[in-house]
Amino acid sequence: KSKLNPEDLLVSAISSCHMLSYIYLCSLDGIIVTEYIDLATGIMVENNGGGGQFKTVTLHPNIKVKQEEMISKAMELHHKAHDICYIANSVNFMVIIDPIIEMS
Repeated sequence: KSKLNPEDLLVSAISSCHMLSYIYLCSLDGIIVTEYIDLATGIMVENNGGGGQFKTVTLHPNIKVKQEEMISKAMELHHKAHDICYIANSVNFMVIIDPIIEMS
């Protein structure tokens, strides 16, 4: 087992917030999500005197939906999910969403 550090937990919080916002919006639009996996990454920069900050966090959600005709709308909802995600709206660095959506 590996121990998580605060940096990993922040990336995970952004990813989880986006996922929950996204699945909520999908449910409102009748989009059936059968799988959601995100291998989120973050880029940090270090300061000369120690410490540092995040430069970006990129979410890589790989999503499967029930029907092919759901894919287009499912892709659109990522923008709205990002807009309503409290965690992403609370950070002072860019959060990038790079989704892949396929039929299950």
